[in-house]
Amino acid sequence: MSPAFSLCVYCGSKPGKHPAYEAAARAVGAWIGAHQGQLVYGGGHNGLMGILADATQAAGGRVVGIIPGSMVEREWARHSCDELHVVDTMHERKRMMMERADAFLALPGGIGTFEEFFEVWTWRQLGYHDKPVGLLNVAGYYDRLLAFLETSVTENFLGDWQMDLIQADTQVPKLLQHLVEAAGLTAAPRLDAL
Repeated sequence: MSPAFSLCVYCGSKPGKHPAYEAAARAVGAWIGAHQGQLVYGGGHNGLMGILADATQAAGGRVVGIIPGSMVEREWARHSCDELHVVDTMHERKRMMMERADAFLALPGGIGTFEEFFEVWTWRQLGYHDKPVGLLNVAGYYDRLLAFLETSVTENFLGDWQMDLIQADTQVPKLLQHLVEAAGLTAAPRLDAL
């Protein structure tokens, strides 16, 4: 049976300092699995990435990992993915993640998460895709980023219409349901998940 939706999630390869980050990664994975979805992510087994993938599979969801060969060689790959694609470059990884996803979500993370989030948001504003983009603001992690983005609007470097292309929220179910519905899909819970 094919998944009801494919959600690409960007997040840290470290767990972060606040326990809420790990809890959010587990909640996102559990929601994906419980709603017959598929996780598309960077293919790692460390930090929030591994927690997210484990939670998705534990809840009955599929996991598609996409990772450059250089990271596999460093033993960063999660070999228990339902699909693990090893690619040559980061550009190929990000392109494949974008193609395999119906929507995108950023959890807390570092520079890689920021770069992927901003790139997929930029691609959306340029019309390279029309898929929903979300930002899960866990424990206020993205408060200052969102405030800075509002400053960019005030200073006329961003428009309100660009800000409207992303959906930020603190609540996992609400945000994920919104992203799936904005992609024109349905995220119904599995009967055994009720």
